[in-house]
Amino acid sequence: MSPTNEDHSSHRIGLLRAMVLGANDGIISTACLVLGVAAATAQRSTILTAGMAGLVAGAASMALGEYVSVSSQRDSEQSDIAKERWELENTPDIELAELAGIYRKKGLPQALAHEVAVELTKHDALKIHLAEELGIHEATRARPLQASVGSAGSFAVGAAIPLIAVSAFSQSLRFTGTIAVVVLTLIALGGSSAKYGGAHPVRPVIRVVFGGLVAIAVTMAVGKLFGAAVA
Repeated sequence: MSPTNEDHSSHRIGLLRAMVLGANDGIISTACLVLGVAAATAQRSTILTAGMAGLVAGAASMALGEYVSVSSQRDSEQSDIAKERWELENTPDIELAELAGIYRKKGLPQALAHEVAVELTKHDALKIHLAEELGIHEATRARPLQASVGSAGSFAVGAAIPLIAVSAFSQSLRFTGTIAVVVLTLIALGGSSAKYGGAHPVRPVIRVVFGGLVAIAVTMAVGKLFGAAVA
């Protein structure tokens, strides 16, 4: 592959993580909820009410949780950026020496490391210092609103799948049909997220399907034994 055709995925990692987490949580938690309720009662209205409540509550929780979490990360980044900006304005020689030291550790001779540091800081000193010293890149910066919306939206979409499935199947096929739909959806989620992130699909698919089936089995057992829904 030529350099101009390279397609890296690191710039998508924040949104990818939020969306995969949201969809996976939506599918599994809602499937567990509706199947747990179904194990305790055969009333379709009760199952659907519990599932819809779980969808709405879960999407809201995911949105708030992601926003708070990623906002904390963003605040930390902004604090580091402010500190680095102050250091560049007040102690530029020390900062230049630190940057040259980083390049020396990467294998450049001392004179060349200093020359590279000088040349790079002529264009955007703050940007290069953030990247080299702190690992902060514009493409991977924390974006709370993006993570919040992506996570909530993907949760709602994921949660709707088992909810629709459990309402579509008759009572005799409710468990096997819903579980089959959930497994197929989890396979699709694991495979698509792996492709989107540039990874091999086998391990993500096995991980998400196995974890989902274990969670469903435990919840159904609890619902069956105690006659109560456990999300």
